[in-house]
Amino acid sequence: MNEYSWMVPLLVVLPLVGAGINLAAVGRTRVQRLASMSVLTVVLVISVVLLFAADQRGPQVVHVGGWAPTDGIVLIVDRLSALMVIVSTVVTMAVLRYSIGQGRSSFDNESDGHAPLPVFHPTMLVLSAGVSTTFISGDLFHMYVGFEMLLAASFVLLTLGGTEARVRAGVTYVFVSLLSSMLFLLAIAMIYAATGTVNLAILATRLETIPHDTSVVLHVLLILGFCVKAAVFPMSGWLPDSYPTAPAPVTAVFAGLLTKVGIYALIRTQTLLFPDGTLNTLLMWAALLTMIVGILGAVTQDDIKRMLSFTLVSHIGYLLFGIAVGSSAGVSAAIFYVLHHITIQTTLFLVTGLVERVGGTTASSHLGGLARISPLLGILFFVPAMNLAGIPPFSGFLGKVGLMQAGVAEGNWLSMTLVVGSVVTSLLTLYAVARIWGRAFWGSPPQIEEGMTYTPARTGTGRAMGAGVVMPTMALVAFGLGLTLVAGPLFEITDRASLDLLLREPYLLAVLGETVR
Repeated sequence: MNEYSWMVPLLVVLPLVGAGINLAAVGRTRVQRLASMSVLTVVLVISVVLLFAADQRGPQVVHVGGWAPTDGIVLIVDRLSALMVIVSTVVTMAVLRYSIGQGRSSFDNESDGHAPLPVFHPTMLVLSAGVSTTFISGDLFHMYVGFEMLLAASFVLLTLGGTEARVRAGVTYVFVSLLSSMLFLLAIAMIYAATGTVNLAILATRLETIPHDTSVVLHVLLILGFCVKAAVFPMSGWLPDSYPTAPAPVTAVFAGLLTKVGIYALIRTQTLLFPDGTLNTLLMWAALLTMIVGILGAVTQDDIKRMLSFTLVSHIGYLLFGIAVGSSAGVSAAIFYVLHHITIQTTLFLVTGLVERVGGTTASSHLGGLARISPLLGILFFVPAMNLAGIPPFSGFLGKVGLMQAGVAEGNWLSMTLVVGSVVTSLLTLYAVARIWGRAFWGSPPQIEEGMTYTPARTGTGRAMGAGVVMPTMALVAFGLGLTLVAGPLFEITDRASLDLLLREPYLLAVLGETVR
């Protein structure tokens, strides 16, 4: 056992304990809020400690119950998983604080029904536990358990309020998620039948010994399952129809975390289990189509939530681009970009929630003059929007440059096509957010015609932009800017992370010791 490895299980145990405390504290709002924020704060501190430990001392490993890797569960935190846990915890804390500020933790005040108090806080903590479980799992089945924890929690959050639109979106989301889970579970069963194990470290050695055709079939099944969860084209149609219906905090945490879990699984399995890059060409094509189709959908949208949902799909293509290149530079840039994208996408959905509170809607055609009504809101939207579009010197620009450099270094025509596609996607992203910015923030307020049900909610702007919702949003904006300020040291960590991922030996030695072979 490593020096700090005793901390690893706490990343999952503490959120689950917090969820139990919240359920026990029914009707005690302050206790629930204190428990939730305290648990997540401790998890954040632990994950930062584990990052430094993994960076300086190697992966931190726990063999649960003292069982051997062949017989038991292995939990492991390396640089990649530590970074993912840190950023996911930060955005979860911000979203939870935002929800507390607007009263979402006690009721759903969007005129569409009530969300029971005992549900929100524990469900958010179960979601956090599921995310952490996926990131630190050392075997495929335990990773599957993390996915199912996410599914259960996200379905509850997606249907808060019980409106027809939310239930419909929830049903679609659950069916798609169950499909991906079935594919993943089928892949796990076939992998176990072929190799006799689901432990990732052991699989890394045994998959090399099975027939190539069998390995390709297993590889394809895993990719399909993860690509559905990550909303990779053509398996992305469910996302723009599901996310916009949920309350702003729920949509924000979904956009930031859920698809990135699939991306993390792809990075882990591509580098550890299938390092030969047999299907990299297929992934490159998927990345290109995801970027282009997603952003073409975004530029046609009037609703801000739907526009951001399509840009979310589009930028998944960037992440897949780095994974598909397969080089150390490509994987490093993909890790950096996923950290950036979790933060920025969450921030923009929280800002959209503020737009809805001030303007009464998220349809840009029904908005106008928001920059004059609330200059602060204009700044809060503009900064992360430009970051998402990749305007220098923001972290979005740095991440995209890293991905393009990796593509150029690859040197083949397909990687160069992806570089061109990423440039086009970035320009169209800028067009999409600038179009919304011009309409909603600088355009003239719409004339309300007789018989229209829409009523602007620009009165009471001060209450709508209260400190309880503005401060967490500002904190995430600042965190996104902070990624730019620490881009140099952060890229150094992601470089070391990608090198270890591609070498595989540090991971294998940490889990298996000297019995790697």
